[in-house]
Formats: sequence, structure tokens, C-alpha cells
Amino acid sequence: MTNLPSSLFPIPFIFASIIIFFPFLLLPTAVNGLGSASTTAVVYGTGTFCGIVAGEPTRRILCYQNGQTIQVLPNVSFQAISGGRSFFCGLLSGGFTLLCWDTTDSYFPFQPRRLYYSSTVSLTDLTVGDTQVCARALSTGIVRCWRGKDGNGHEFPFPNEDLHFRGLTSGCGFSCGILKGNNSVHCWGQRERNGDEIQRQFRNLSMSSLVGGESHVCGLTIKGVLVCQGSNNAGQLNVPFSSPSEFSSLALGANFTCALRSKNGLVMCWGRINRSEIENDMIQNVSFESIVAGLDYVCGLLTGNLSVICWGPGWSRRLSTNSTDLVLPMGMIIPGPCIKDSCSSCGTYPNSEVLCHGSGRICYSCQTEDPLAVPLPITPPPSPPSPSSNSSTPPAGIRNTRERLISLILGSAGAFVGLCSVLFCLWFGTCRLLLQRKSNNLVQATASEADADITFPAASTTDTTIRSFSSKRQNSRTLRSYRRSGSSSIVVDRMETFTLSELAIATNNFSIDNKIGSGSFGIVYRGKLEDGREVAIKRGETCTRKKKFQERESAFDSEVALLSRLHHKHLVGLLGFCEQNDEKLLVYEYMTNGSLHYHLHNAHNTERTSSVVNSWRLRIKIALDAARGIEYLHNYAVPSIIHRDIKSSNILLDSNWNARVSDFGLSLMGEEGHISTKAVGTVGYIDPEYYVMNVLTTKSDVYGLGVVMLELLTGKRAVFREEEGGASPVGVVEYAGPRIGGGELWSVLDYRVGEPEANEVEGLEIMAYSAMHCVNLEGKERPSVSDIVANLERALASVEGSPGSLPLPCSNETCDDYMAVR
Repeated sequence: MTNLPSSLFPIPFIFASIIIFFPFLLLPTAVNGLGSASTTAVVYGTGTFCGIVAGEPTRRILCYQNGQTIQVLPNVSFQAISGGRSFFCGLLSGGFTLLCWDTTDSYFPFQPRRLYYSSTVSLTDLTVGDTQVCARALSTGIVRCWRGKDGNGHEFPFPNEDLHFRGLTSGCGFSCGILKGNNSVHCWGQRERNGDEIQRQFRNLSMSSLVGGESHVCGLTIKGVLVCQGSNNAGQLNVPFSSPSEFSSLALGANFTCALRSKNGLVMCWGRINRSEIENDMIQNVSFESIVAGLDYVCGLLTGNLSVICWGPGWSRRLSTNSTDLVLPMGMIIPGPCIKDSCSSCGTYPNSEVLCHGSGRICYSCQTEDPLAVPLPITPPPSPPSPSSNSSTPPAGIRNTRERLISLILGSAGAFVGLCSVLFCLWFGTCRLLLQRKSNNLVQATASEADADITFPAASTTDTTIRSFSSKRQNSRTLRSYRRSGSSSIVVDRMETFTLSELAIATNNFSIDNKIGSGSFGIVYRGKLEDGREVAIKRGETCTRKKKFQERESAFDSEVALLSRLHHKHLVGLLGFCEQNDEKLLVYEYMTNGSLHYHLHNAHNTERTSSVVNSWRLRIKIALDAARGIEYLHNYAVPSIIHRDIKSSNILLDSNWNARVSDFGLSLMGEEGHISTKAVGTVGYIDPEYYVMNVLTTKSDVYGLGVVMLELLTGKRAVFREEEGGASPVGVVEYAGPRIGGGELWSVLDYRVGEPEANEVEGLEIMAYSAMHCVNLEGKERPSVSDIVANLERALASVEGSPGSLPLPCSNETCDDYMAVR
């Protein structure tokens, strides 16, 4: 049996206070096994594991067989899969189509075959036994079965349509379900294969879930007690203890049972496959979200990074001799189905919006246990241990050594921080004075300069040792390593590659008439591809100066590296790129309604009726959309991303007036607390603290968002002249701040929108005071972007239903979708 890399073990206690409260506060009570619906499945006869991938536009199926990862067609979204002896089946999202794939066909491997289709009857609870397939109608609970044969060679039977079920599972030659109404168990199929006996043993029990093995069935009662019935030839029914809510996910094989402990996600097994074979020492302290079994092995979905490992005697025989890692090379697998409906009071799975790619959420079932084990963070699957690592050291020894080492490091760090604190106090007062002074200096630019991208000089040229790495050079290195790395290169490779000639044709040879703006490294043109798609094409400026060339390279690399792996409804999507003849071009989704800056500040928007954004309701929604996009970058992207250039011209509006954050040419990945020789950004939007101290944090983006909110409230540019021909420009922060702080919000509101209605007053006040907190001089005094999202949600809720507020300019379907995720 191979060893797990040490990075799979619970994280040292230094991180426990940060992440312990998330994945195990509420555990899903899924029961996954030989033939139960889940997002993972095994085909035990061919040693194939399949899962539904997470974080992609389509929740497609990916399989692993004989050391190879297999892309399963069609590339559409599935809600559940289940596996049997030689094939597996999948239920498409919505439940109207059921497909199956044969994993043994040498001529047409993994070719989809449709088993069921209906435009009116949706299926759920897909379950595959060794040869049979069953599912139930979502609306009625009536069960249908296909494929397998009964003991007399007849088509596999299914229950009378008078019986209505609310849950199904299948074993070898039989299937069982939980009846609606009394929650009793009813079984059918090959009666000689334990179906009758299993039903008889469950007769007095009210069950909430079931999972089938080869010849036995286990499940949780209504009170959460684990009960196993059927064949007990190897002790697979001998549950060690059975207190309520003790176990969650189950996996049943030929002669063993495994279950996850509800309180910590650890695996416990009993039956003929003993502890040394199934409860491998290297996974005894690893937390799982769910498990699924073949006849003689188990596969589990790791808590935190959502990668998959398989172990057991049957799996070991399938491993190649040079295998050094139990982790399957499949990336993240989604831990549960994505649903459109809102979750119950038990909550939503962390990172649910990311895992479902913004098209639903994953809900928890209610549990009462508190977490004990520290789960893993969501990261890509860990790399195999180096050959020189000491794999014979037991996990407990590793943890003890780590804890002693961490204690030593923390003690040293504490002494160092104490010394730094003394020095910091000596010069903090001076820096604060500089901060205030330079904040005022930031607006000493002409109004025409206010929206230009600029690079500020460093506040100090000393201490070059600390600041020896340039953020721009680092971005370029990031992309190059990103393209070389295995999993990351798949993301880049999935993007479209365009030729220079087809993009020239799309833009009428980059005609000035097609120019729609400029970005971090070039001009943006509107184009129409040969297939009819409208796109925005950013073309890097051609130049001979070395500095400009490096900046163009850095911005291009940054956008490709970031946007190729980001997918969110409030971020502009990157379709592909072109690198040809020293030309660098990026191809984006086309945003029909242009930039927020244009709608707020173009010369034609002088009256209430001249722009659709002259609605307080829509302006608050635009701010909320932008905040949600930034929240995704800060909290859900792995690693996190700091945009560094949040401004109204980088907030674009699609055809339904949904706001999306764009232009990632200056962005950095995982750079919280980054110290650089240059502060970059745009006049009027750049964080004064970042400008003075050159220390980048997520609060720098919060400052830019605060300026955008003030633009939405006042209708003023980030930097403007108060009077025509006035001597000095003024920043919107300096203009609006004292008035809002003095309770005179109404004196700065954009007159073009009109006087707010009664229901709009509270919403505007919430947005205004949130904006003022965002533009505090010190980052520690600013709220997090999640706090801003919560405040803007309250603001929009208070405006909803205001009779004087213009309706949101979107279709009913789009508005309904927005309200569903609000």
C-alpha cells in the first residue's frame, strides 16, 4: 500500500482557528455505495472511478481507469452518477435524460447510450446495482428499472406503481427503497439474493436513508441511528456502536461496511476486510466529505481540497509499480448536487457558488455534531512526496514534530514582531502625516488625467533588499510556470487560440471605428467572429521601448493566467488569446452596455431620462454586483487575487445591465501584504496607504470600490473640477466625505436621478456610509468586501418595491435568477 503525502494530513493548529468552523459545522448525510446516487461512482469490475467535476461552466463527468484520466462525453452538466459491475450511468441536470457508459467496450469505450428521455417526467435517485438501473419520478415517487435480469432471466422488475418512494439504493441482484408515508423499506429483484430477507429485517424501522452492498444494506433511521441488515457472513452487519447521528456517509462492499464519523469525517470500517487493509494507517486521521466502495476497495472525497483517493486490497492490485500517490489526477470533484432553490436553515456548503460556477448552490443536511478534526483547505491535489522524504515515519510523529517546529517558529516570530513594533511606533506618526499629505496630492491632476492608468514612483528608493522583486516580473514568471504546470496548463489549453488574421477580419483591420476603449496594455476593439459571436478584442500596443514592452508582456501574462481560471457571473470572461508576429491580443465576452464610467460621465447623460442608470435601484445593484465580483477574487479564488485597479471604467455592463469587473492586467495572485518597489493604479482610485507604504492588501481594492460607490451616489468623476475653469481639481472622496459625514448626503446626490423615494432613503444611506468606511486612510479601518456585500444587499432590499424606482432593465428570467442568489 502506498503512502499519502504528508500534506494530506490535518493542518497544524496554527490554521485551525481559521478553517475548523466551515466544512464540518453541518455535514451532508449522503450515503454513497455500490449502487446509490452521488457525485462519485465506481465501476467495480473494471476498477474505474468517476466523478462530477467542480468549478466549471458544465458539471461534466471525468473518469479514471488504468492510470489514465478520461474525458466523458457529452460535455454537459450532470446532477448524479452511479456505478455497477461494468458500466455506470448519469442523470443530466434537470433529470429528464439518463445516459449510461460501458467501461469494457474496446471498440467504443465510454460511448454514451441513452436509457431514458422525457420532456415532462424528471427522474431522481439514480441507482445502479451490478447490472440493473433504477430511478424514481421526482413528482410521484414511482420507480422505473432497466437493463438487469432477475433470477429467471426475465427483465429486471420494478415495484407496483401503487408504491411511492422517497429514496432508492441497489445491491447485487436486488434494489430497495424507502416508502413515502411510513418510511418503511421495500425490496425487489432476485429474491434469492437477500431481497426478501433484507426487507423482513427492516420491517419495523423507519428509515431516512439506505445504501446497498453486494448482499447487505445499511442506512440511517429517522433518529440518525445506523442499522445494517442482510448477509452477515463476514461481520459486515456488526456496527461497532450506534448512537444517534454518529455516522454520515456510508460505503458498502462485498463483505465489509465503511462509514464516516459525523463529528470529524474520519473513516471507520468493519467486516472481513480488516483495519490493516481498509483503514490504512496513512488515512486514519484524514477527513472525508464522502466515500464510495467497490467490492474490495474504497474511494473517498477529501474534505477541503475535494480531490479523490482510493485504497484497499482491490485497488492496490490495480496500481502500477511506480505509483507513489493515492491521489487520483482528477482535480476537484463536486461534493453534492447544485440546486437552484435556496437552502434550508442548515446552510450552504462553503465556496458553493464557486463549485457550482454561479449556477446554483450545494446545501447541507442538518446535523448536531461539532467538528473535531481540522479539515484541509481547498487547494489543488497535493504533489507526491519527494523520494528523499521519510515515508516510514507515522503520522503522529509527523504531527508532533510539526507542532514543536511551529511552536519554535511562532516564538521566534513573536520576538521579531515585538522588536518591529517598537520601531514601527517610532515612525508611524511620520508615515501617517505623509499618508494624509500624499492623499491630498493624489488629486492634483487635471480632469483629463483622472481616468488614465498610471504607475506611481516608489515612496522611497531605500531598502532595496526587501523590495528586490518586482510585481510585474513576478506576474510574468507566474504565467510561465502556470503554463508548464500540469493541471494549470489544462485550463489555459482549454481556452481558444485565435489567429491574427481572423481577429483583423473581425475588427475590420482594427479600424478606428471599432475602437471602444483602452485597457491595461492596449486598445480595445469591438469585433464579430466568423461564427457570429460579438467579442471585445484587446490589442497590445506595439512599441520598441524596453520598459513599455515589459509592461505589455506582464499585463498580457497576468490576464491570461488569471482569467483562464476564473469563472464568475460578475467577472468579464476571457474567451481566448492570440500570440503571433510579436502581437499579443486577448479576446473577451462583449459587454453590450459598455462601462459604468461611460454611463455616469459621458456628456450626453445630462437629464434624468437620458440614461438607464439614472435609477437609484439600479445604481445600488451595480455596486452590489461589482462587490460580489471582488468578493470572489478575495475569498473564493485559489489563490486569492488582488485586482489593484478597481475603477468605474473597469466595471462593465452586460446586455441585462449586470455589472462585471474587468481588466486584470495589474492584478496579483496571493499577494496579501506584498511589498513592491512600485505602487500601481489610477489617479483618484489608488489606495493612499498602498501609495505611501507600497504594502498591498485586499483593502486596496476596497478603497477603489468605495470611490466607485461615491461616483454612483454623486455622479462626479473620481477627480473633477468643481467649477468650469476652476484652478484645482478635487477628488470625489474629499468632496463627498465631509458632507456625508455631516449628515448632508442629500446635498451631494446626483441630481439626474432625482429625489429618492421614501423606500430609497435607507438604502442610499447604507451605501453612502459603507462607501465612507471603504475610503478610510488606513486599511485596517476599512471593512472587508464580504461586509460590503452584506451592507449592499441590505441597501438593495430596502429599495425593492419603491414605486418611484425604475425597474431593473432585464428579462424576467434574468431578474428571477438575480433574486434567487441575492
